[in-house]
Amino acid sequence: MKQVQFLIFFSIVLTVYGLVNFYIFNRGLKTFEPDTSLRTVYIVAFWFIAAAYIVGRVLEKVYLSTLSDAFTWIGSFWLAAMVYLFLAVIAIDLLRLVNHYVPFFSKIIPEAVLSRPYFITIGLATAVFLLIFVGHLNALLPRTNRVNISLTKSIDSRDNLRIAMVSDIHLGTIISSHRLNKIIDHINSVEPDVILIPGDLVDEDLTPVIRQNLGAMFSKLAAPMGVYASTGNHEYIGGANAAVHYLRKHGIKVLRDTAVQILPKLWIIGRDDVESKRFAGEQRKSLKEIMANIPDDEVSIVLDHQPRAYAEAQSEGVDLILSGHTHHGQMWPFNYITQALFPLSWGYKKFGEMHAYVSSGIGTWGPPVRLGNRPEVVVISLRFDGK
Repeated sequence: MKQVQFLIFFSIVLTVYGLVNFYIFNRGLKTFEPDTSLRTVYIVAFWFIAAAYIVGRVLEKVYLSTLSDAFTWIGSFWLAAMVYLFLAVIAIDLLRLVNHYVPFFSKIIPEAVLSRPYFITIGLATAVFLLIFVGHLNALLPRTNRVNISLTKSIDSRDNLRIAMVSDIHLGTIISSHRLNKIIDHINSVEPDVILIPGDLVDEDLTPVIRQNLGAMFSKLAAPMGVYASTGNHEYIGGANAAVHYLRKHGIKVLRDTAVQILPKLWIIGRDDVESKRFAGEQRKSLKEIMANIPDDEVSIVLDHQPRAYAEAQSEGVDLILSGHTHHGQMWPFNYITQALFPLSWGYKKFGEMHAYVSSGIGTWGPPVRLGNRPEVVVISLRFDGK
C-alpha cells in the first residue's frame, strides 16, 4: 500500500513537472525561426537543464559522485527558474490575449524586438537568471532573529534561558560541509544555553550526509545543556529510523514522542512528525500521553515540526511550541500558500497563554534560493517570571 502511494505521488509530481516544462519550452520555441542554429541550441539546452534534477536524484541512488552532485545542483537551480519562467510566460500570454482585442504591442515594443521575438526569450531568461542569483545569495546569508518571551511560571535553578533554535537545515548534497560549518559558527556565536532543532535536520537521502561525514561536525556545537531535535517529514521520507540513529550517534538528542527534563521543572518534548503515519505507518502519540507525568506548574517546551497541532498543545498547557517546515514559502509567492495552510507561517505569535514560534528555516529544500524571506537563527530569551 505504501509503495502504491509513493508511485501515485511521484507520478503526479512528474506529470505536473513535465507539463509545466513543456508549456515553457513550447512558448520559447515559437520565438525562434525554424532550422536555425539558435533554435537547436535552445532545444538541447532546455531539455538538458530541465531533466538535470531528475537525473541527479536517480544517479544519487545508483552512483553517488561528483557527476550526480553536478546534475542535482543544475536541476535545483532550474526548479527556481522554472517557477518564475512559468509565471512570466503566463503573464505574457495574458498580455497577448489583451493585445488580440486591444492592440498595443506595436505602440510600446520596438519593431526590432517584434521582428525578432527570440530577443524576448533571451531577455526573459537573463532576467530570471539574475533573480535566481540574488535569491541564492540571500539563501547564503542567515540573519539572527531575537525574541523575548516571559512565562508566568518559575523554575528552581534560574530565572532565564537562552535558546538557539534552527530548523529545516536539510543536510545533503546542496547543504553540505561548507554550509553546515557556517551554520554551526552562527549558532555558537549567540552563546546559547541549549540548541533546539524542530525537524528536517537531514534531507530525504542520508547517503550524501554519510559520504561527507557531516555528523562529525556536530561535535563543534557549543551549548552546555545540549542539542535536542525532533523528526520532520523529510526524515520520514528518507527513513526516520536510519536518520535518527545517525544523528544520535553524533550527539544530537532526537526526541521521538518523548519528554526529557533538562532542569528542575523544565521539560523539552519532541514530537514525531505528523507524517509518520503516511510514510511509516506509525501513529504518533498524543501530547496528553507524552506529558502525562509533567505537573501543570512546570515549564514545557514542545518541538513539533509542522505548525498544525496548536489546539492540542493549548489544551495540554504547553508553554512554548517551536516549529519549522513552512520555510515561509521559501520563494515568493509561495508564502501566500503557507499563510493560508498554517495557523502561523513564520515568526512569533501568542495563542491564549501559549507562545509559538515558526522558523523560516536556515537551509533550503529543492532550489538553493530564497526570495521574499530570509533564513534565520532564532535566539529566544526565555524568562521565568513566576507571576
